[in-house]
Amino acid sequence: MSLMVDKNCMKMKIRDVENAFRYRRIPYPKRSVELIALIAISCTFFLFMHTKNLNTRLREMEVKLQPSEFSALGLTGEHHISGGGDGSRSGNDINTLHGTYQYLKSTGQLQSLSADTLNNTKHSNPNIVFFNRAAKVGSEALMELILILKRFNDFQFKLNPKTQQHLELSKIQGIAEEISDLPDGTFFMEHMSFINFTQFGYVQPIYINMVRDPVERVISWFFYARSGYRNAIRFMRQPNDEIKGLDWWKKDFNKCVRNRDPECVFEQYSLLDKNIDFRRQSLFFCGQSTDCLPFNSPAAVQIAKHNVEKYYAVVGSWEDTNVTLSVLEKFIPRYFNGAKLIFDIHKEKIMNRNRNKRKPKVYEDVKEMIRRNFTQEYEFYHFCKQRLYKQYISIKLKELIDL
Repeated sequence: MSLMVDKNCMKMKIRDVENAFRYRRIPYPKRSVELIALIAISCTFFLFMHTKNLNTRLREMEVKLQPSEFSALGLTGEHHISGGGDGSRSGNDINTLHGTYQYLKSTGQLQSLSADTLNNTKHSNPNIVFFNRAAKVGSEALMELILILKRFNDFQFKLNPKTQQHLELSKIQGIAEEISDLPDGTFFMEHMSFINFTQFGYVQPIYINMVRDPVERVISWFFYARSGYRNAIRFMRQPNDEIKGLDWWKKDFNKCVRNRDPECVFEQYSLLDKNIDFRRQSLFFCGQSTDCLPFNSPAAVQIAKHNVEKYYAVVGSWEDTNVTLSVLEKFIPRYFNGAKLIFDIHKEKIMNRNRNKRKPKVYEDVKEMIRRNFTQEYEFYHFCKQRLYKQYISIKLKELIDL
C-alpha cells in the first residue's frame, strides 16, 4: 500500500515539474516587447502595401486581358510602328482607341456615329489629293507607300520638295490655281501650310496629313537637321548657304535643353522665321493667317482644329498604323485601296525610308521639360488622334453593334 502511495506521489511531482516547464513565464524587458511589437506592425504594413500594389496591378492586367469588342473583331489599334507620348496612358484614357470607344458608348454617341458625316471627301475635288505634309511626321514613309500604291490603283504622283509655310496672298492664289489644274487622278505632296482654295473660287482638293507626338517630333527634327542626308540635299540646292560650325554638329540635345540653349528653348508666343518654323505641327493645319505664327498659341490651335474638322478627309498617324490605313482605305479608296496589304508586304522598305538609326538617347526628364511648353500642341495632337479613332470606329460600327 505504501508502495502505491509513493508511486502516486512520484507521478504528481513529475507532472508538477513538467507543468512548471510547460507553463513557465520568462520575463522580457519592457523595451524588448515594444521592439517586437513595432517589428510586427511594420511587417504587417509592408505586406499590406505590397498586397495593395499587387492587387492594383492584377486588376490592370485583368482589364488588358479581358476581351473587348475590338479584340473580338481583331480591330485593335496596336499595329504601331513607333510609339509616342509619355507611355503612361491607360486603355481607358480618351486619347486611346479603346478609351474613345468607351467614351462614345457611355455618352450615347456611339449609335449616331456616321462614317459619311466624318468623311469630308464628298465636299472636295475627288480627282486630286493634297498631302500638305507636316515636317517629321513620317511623310517619307507615306510617300514610299504611295509610290507603290500608284502602280496598283492607277493614279499619278507629283512631289514638290520645297517647303512653303507662310506666303504672300498672290503666291498662295498661284499655288491654289496650279494644284487645281493638276490632271485628274493626281496625288500631290508638299511641305506647305493649309490653303483655303475656296477663297480663290476653287474646289478644295482631298486634304490629308499625319501627326506625331509633339515632343518626339521636335527631338526628331533636332537630329534630322544634323543628318548628312538632309544637309547634302540642302547644300546641293543652296551651295552658298553658311556652313555650321563643329560645335553645332556635335551639340548634345539633353544639354541643349538643360542649359537653355536658344535652339532648345520653346517660349510661349515666340516667333521664328515665318517661312520655316518646324517647332510645331499645328502650323501646317492652321493656314496662312498671321494668327498662326505665335508658338503654342491657343488661337492658332483652334483655327487648326477647325480646318481639320471642316476640310481634312483623314489626319492619320504612324503611331496607329492599322487604324490610319483602315480609314484611308475606306474614306479614299481611289488612292488607298489595298493599303494595308501593300504595307504588310513592304513594311521594312516603307518604314526605313529616311529613318535616323543613330539617334542618341534623350532622357525622360528632358522630354518632360519640353512637354511643359507644348500644352496647346498636345491639345491639337490629341484632337486629331480622337477624330481618327472616331472615324475608325464609325467604319467598324456595324460589326461592333452585332457582337
